[in-house]
Amino acid sequence: MHIDLNSDLGESFGRYTIGNDVQVLGRVSSANIACGFHAGDPVVMGKTVSLCKAAGVHVGAHPGFPDLMGFGRRNMSLSFDEAKAYVLCQLGALDAFCRAQGVKMQHVKPHGALYNMAAKDETLSRAICEAVRDFDRELIVLGLAGSALVSTARELGLRAASEVFADRAYEPDGTLVARSKPGAMITDEDEAIRRVLRMVTEHRVEAVTGEDIAIAPDSICVHGDGEKALLFVQKIRAALAADGIEVKALDAIV
Repeated sequence: MHIDLNSDLGESFGRYTIGNDVQVLGRVSSANIACGFHAGDPVVMGKTVSLCKAAGVHVGAHPGFPDLMGFGRRNMSLSFDEAKAYVLCQLGALDAFCRAQGVKMQHVKPHGALYNMAAKDETLSRAICEAVRDFDRELIVLGLAGSALVSTARELGLRAASEVFADRAYEPDGTLVARSKPGAMITDEDEAIRRVLRMVTEHRVEAVTGEDIAIAPDSICVHGDGEKALLFVQKIRAALAADGIEVKALDAIV
């Protein structure tokens, strides 16, 4: 049994440092690097690609809404063409740094509000997936398990991977509990580990309402900017190994 372990990284900006990138990188198999719209800047992007290369971590693009002030977590109303162009622009930006360092980009995972909206909005999902297809159809689309983004990627002939979250609570329909609601974040690392192991081995998770829902993961996300990000990654990685579950990058899974 195997699983990918990913984290959202490269989200610092200028003189502002966000996340625990260096520490987390040594324990994940895939990294989602901010592309400058919701977070990150050219210097941070280049540095993060370099860190991933040195650590042997596979690189993915983490495009978001053009919303630095709101960290990409505010919903935006975009036309199909706008959404596609914004994603395509960000893929090209990160790929420039990957090419300069001889790194092959592995996947694309939308960020924040773009990710959550695409989980339900088929039109937005198609805009994202068409941008990926037109840029490089070998890229893997990483989206919320059971989401419209994953199904749309497969409809367009793209490789798709289903993601679950170690530190987020779930609604009964399989979507993430909004960060504005109580209990949205799982802060107890032991509870997070129990949930992760159950999602990987049983393909089930307890929703915030207490009922069980089906979920089938290819990748587990631990947020690099979380208060206990490093502790989560350390303990989850150890728990997976103890359960005989091997951590592999997405390329080896889908």
